[in-house]
Amino acid sequence: MATESPATTVHASCVGLDSKALLIRGASGTGKSSLALQLIALGAGLIADDRTELHARGGMLHAQCPPAIKGLIEARGVAILRLPVAQAAPVTLVVDMDKTETARLPDPHHTTISGITLPCLWHAPSSHFAAAVLHCLRHGISHDV
Repeated sequence: MATESPATTVHASCVGLDSKALLIRGASGTGKSSLALQLIALGAGLIADDRTELHARGGMLHAQCPPAIKGLIEARGVAILRLPVAQAAPVTLVVDMDKTETARLPDPHHTTISGITLPCLWHAPSSHFAAAVLHCLRHGISHDV
């Protein structure tokens, strides 16, 4: 029987695609919700905005939305939007909006959450960042050149 950790709520947004979750973390005002909205416009689904519940189970980190904010996302300067909710899913990728990527082809980054190590992308301020993140979520990250 797999053990499950108690849920931990983190300051992060989360979207899902193809039964995988992307955790977007960073300080207030770093663009977590903006990136989530861009990814949703490209086909991802909202799991949670601003606060995400995480629990470790079976060697994977699972993300879901706290009930009080289910289906809500902030569009800064517009409104709180109500969106369909994606199913809870295992986190397979993390974006850290507090760190800026400066390398053209960066070495792999990782982060450990609740004892589980995950690939991590740093924010790359470019017009293609959301599309690239979506493809990384869908197909993984290749560091072979």
